[in-house]
Amino acid sequence: MLRIVLSFCRLVQLCTYVKQLGKFKIILEGKSYAAVARHYGINESSVRYIKKDEKNIRTTAAVNFNTNAKRVVTVPSAADKVPSAFNASKGWFEKFKKRFGLKNVCLHGEMASADTAEAEAFVNNKFKAIIEEGGYKPEQVFNMDETALFWKRMPSRTFIMQEEAKAPGFKVHKDRLTLAMCGNAAGFMIKPGLIYRSKNPRALKNKNKDDLPVYWMYNAKAWMTKALNLDWFKNCFIPEVKCYLRGKGLDFKVLLLLDNAGGHGNDLAYDGVQIEFLPPNTTSLIQPMDQGVIRAFKALYTRNTLQHLVDAMDSDQDFSLKDYWRGYTIALCLQNIQRAIQEMKTETLKACWKKLWLEAVQNATGGSLDEVHQSAVETAVNLAKQIGGDGFNDMSPDDINALIDGDAQPLTDAELAEMTKPQSDDEREEGEEDTRDEEEGLTLVLLHSSLLRFHETLEACAGFVAFLSSRWLEANVIRGAFAAK
Repeated sequence: MLRIVLSFCRLVQLCTYVKQLGKFKIILEGKSYAAVARHYGINESSVRYIKKDEKNIRTTAAVNFNTNAKRVVTVPSAADKVPSAFNASKGWFEKFKKRFGLKNVCLHGEMASADTAEAEAFVNNKFKAIIEEGGYKPEQVFNMDETALFWKRMPSRTFIMQEEAKAPGFKVHKDRLTLAMCGNAAGFMIKPGLIYRSKNPRALKNKNKDDLPVYWMYNAKAWMTKALNLDWFKNCFIPEVKCYLRGKGLDFKVLLLLDNAGGHGNDLAYDGVQIEFLPPNTTSLIQPMDQGVIRAFKALYTRNTLQHLVDAMDSDQDFSLKDYWRGYTIALCLQNIQRAIQEMKTETLKACWKKLWLEAVQNATGGSLDEVHQSAVETAVNLAKQIGGDGFNDMSPDDINALIDGDAQPLTDAELAEMTKPQSDDEREEGEEDTRDEEEGLTLVLLHSSLLRFHETLEACAGFVAFLSSRWLEANVIRGAFAAK
């Protein structure tokens, strides 16, 4: 996979040189820098830089290309040899996924119809056998699932979101964080893991991370990686579950269920803990955290955010919604996350295990998660009308649900491309406390941090290449299905 990533990066580099050589031709024809910039849709300063660095670019290109050749040597494209009607056997497809590390390839048509059968087989056979052989109690069986949360976002029709989207430098991923939510079949939830895009945001200055209502993690893109998943497992899950089971007078014997997301590595191991991965494409059917827990939590979080806004408006005669929203920090977000988690009742949380382990929760008496979600949405709509203004006065449950469900949608190609870009200097500095006076030189801590960031960068590159491979495979499978008809 690393070889593929390096080849991909080299291809991008060579294409860049070809484009830059093309710009020289227009410059030599007497075109002005401004005209060349307009022609290629780039900044005029970039054109000036390319002209200034002409010698180096030509030298580098000469090493990679034979510039004296009378004609360009061409070779047949490998893509031309791919049959238009491509029908993969199940064995070939599974080996392809394993070879390239594809965890979540989206399938369509007849292939997707096997999900229900896989889910039923897992519930009735494998999961049942694991529970019986391990002698697990509901308190000892956990499921973790991560979800994106756009923590500083309102429904898209509200005037504050309309204005924010037009602001210079607006980027869709800046208000995105990842939550790792984990609970057991007895209705207990451990402290959620939270992945933010910076280590020390200004809003949390001088706050002990251990006292936060979440387990704090960070990387530049605020998404789950194998390294962070291992961090969460060893430093959050294990201590929290040990403390919980000790309080219940139970042995530390745990089953942790995970889905096949790319950020979940196979290197999780601890004495007394059994890791079991759910079958691919079954999470929406049987994964407990996917059975309304996350959706209900997001509805409660949205309602709490609006309630916080209304409370601020009632307590300040000179209240300005724009100023309030500008000052809505990650610290306030954590308060609303904590309140939402606390409102999730034990009996209600048990209900999310019915599809996977009915015997353990069939006597649960709490209200359904759908009822929690619906109640929170209705309250959020009423709060929005109290706020007033464009997009608030006429807010409907559909607007709130679109906001909630938007977090769960797969990232678009443009968003993935944006998130895989290296951070700019401004982004690295934004929200960070200056800690240069705290540590100088290459200490072991800094070395470990640097290696961790390098590892995460390689994972991001590998994930992007895997994403491209899955898109290619998906297109060919669909094309083959139509050709077969």
